[in-house]
Amino acid sequence: MQVPAQFEYQKASSVQHAIALLTRHGPESRLVAGGHSLIPMMKLRLAQPEMLIDINDLTELSHIRLDGAELRIGAMARHAELLASPVVAEHLSIFIDAERVIADPIVRNRGTVGGSLCQSDPSEDLSAAFAAVRANAVIVGQDGARTVPIREFHTGPYETVVGDAEVLTELRVPIRPGGGSCYLKVERRVGDWPVAASGAAIWLDQDTITEVGIGLTAVGAAHFVAEEAEQYLVGRPAADEHFVEAGRLAAEHCRPASDQRGPAEYKRHLAGELTTRALRRAAARALGQEV
Repeated sequence: MQVPAQFEYQKASSVQHAIALLTRHGPESRLVAGGHSLIPMMKLRLAQPEMLIDINDLTELSHIRLDGAELRIGAMARHAELLASPVVAEHLSIFIDAERVIADPIVRNRGTVGGSLCQSDPSEDLSAAFAAVRANAVIVGQDGARTVPIREFHTGPYETVVGDAEVLTELRVPIRPGGGSCYLKVERRVGDWPVAASGAAIWLDQDTITEVGIGLTAVGAAHFVAEEAEQYLVGRPAADEHFVEAGRLAAEHCRPASDQRGPAEYKRHLAGELTTRALRRAAARALGQEV
């Protein structure tokens, strides 16, 4: 039976308490909420923190609410809460699409939005979804809060800009009129990590694309973004031939690796096809032609 290395445990009562514990115990301490990513890594000895700091009591980070022209999602919001939120369903279908294909109900009931993003797994679904909608991350440390565009949040596989004594507290997503979004994923079995996935968010002025975001995961896209495809689409009509070309660009510029989920060229093909389909559906939703 696989068991973690020995570690100490403390429970944080507030964000500031969590920061104080992180500061006191140094870089060998880790925050734990749902634990569905960290605990398996600890069992495999891929992660060996000396101190686990439990933040499950930080209910002030569990909100999902509109604040003016922003949707604010607390880092401790559970996947199931995001999936069930009528506010999210009304404004950002991409998160409903993504959450429906993340793991299973047991994981979604315990796993947190912030935990998924901070894990920074190269195949993480929400990283691509938040990248597509150009969210901002709020990070709090001893010196106060700072806001980082989510497209600058992930610095590499399993690495983020969150410091050793900092806490991700909130995601802020701008809400703009005239938009639609979608997330599509191919997986080997229900609830598995993706073979490839694409999320698209698109904003239209009549039939012209004024802004677009495309997030890719599991295919080696830098910062989970298909930037070349985005640049191609802005200012063009929301026409199918343009979505097909954007899919081609997304596939051309990603860097998938062959592994147990499939060969690199298959993943590249999926990246292009899923991007085209996600853009079609996002545009249809922006025009009120599909829910």
